[in-house]
Amino acid sequence: MTLRDGAIVLRPIRMRDQREWREVNRRNRDWLSPWEATIPPPAPGAPVAQRPTYRQMVRHLRGEANAGRMLPFAIEYEGRLVGQLTVAGITWGSMCSGHVGYWIDRGVAGRGVMPTAVALAVDHCFRTVGLHRVEVCIRPENGPSRRVVEKLGFRSEGVRPRYLHIDGAWRDHLIFALTAEEVPEGMLRRWRRSRPEAPRIPRHPEE
Repeated sequence: MTLRDGAIVLRPIRMRDQREWREVNRRNRDWLSPWEATIPPPAPGAPVAQRPTYRQMVRHLRGEANAGRMLPFAIEYEGRLVGQLTVAGITWGSMCSGHVGYWIDRGVAGRGVMPTAVALAVDHCFRTVGLHRVEVCIRPENGPSRRVVEKLGFRSEGVRPRYLHIDGAWRDHLIFALTAEEVPEGMLRRWRRSRPEAPRIPRHPEE
C-alpha cells in the first residue's frame, strides 16, 4: 500500500532501503537518540537482548504486517527517504485500535512533512483498515512530536508514568488520541484547511 499527498509518500519499507536508511539515521543521531526506544536491562541470569539489525527489523515489520498487527511505512519527500512511520499494536475485536510512532530527518522538519504523513496514515487506518481509535504516545520533553499532534488536533488524554523504555530509562509519556467520529471529513482534509496560506509573492515591485 502506497499513500501519497504531493511530494510526500508513505510506502512499505524495503530491504534495499538499508543504505539510505542508515545514512539518514547516522546524520540524525543526536536529533533522534533522546526519543528512541531502548531495551531495559535483563533480569539477573537472563540473556542480554541485542538490538536487531536492519534486515531483522524489516523482517519483523513484514511479519507483523502480514499478521495484521502493524502497518510499517517509509516516508519519502521529494523522492528520497526522510523517515519512518509505523502504526503498531493493532488490536481488533471490540477495540479496533492502534498507535502511531514516527521519526523524521531533521533537515526537512518544519515543512509539514510529518503532520501530512500522520494524517495520511490515520485516514488510511480509519477509512480503509477499519480501525476506530488511533493514539500517539510522546515524551513530555519532545517538543517537535508534540507540535505534530497539536497541529492535527489530537485530543490529550493525560500521562502514563514510566510507560516506555526510552534512551536508557523508563520514561513518562503523554497520550494523545482520536476516534474515527472525531474526523468525519478526514484528517488530511482538516490538516490542509488548518494550514496558513503561503504569502503571495508579487511579480513586480509595485504589486
